[in-house]
Amino acid sequence: MADNNGGGSNAAVVAIFVIFVIVVAAALFFFGGQFVGSGGQTKKVDVNVKAPAAEPGKVVPSKSP
Repeated sequence: MADNNGGGSNAAVVAIFVIFVIVVAAALFFFGGQFVGSGGQTKKVDVNVKAPAAEPGKVVPSKSP
């Protein structure tokens, strides 16, 4: 049998390392700010929604059939 000076085992180690790096990069992409920097705090957004006030003396028609 031909001897390739251990090239096959080196390729396997590199392949496993590359797969590991891809998995870590994907995990950081999906879970980006949850582990680092947020400190477990939730962000609150103040949404102030108001309906326009009805003009005095104006009758708003009902939409019931």
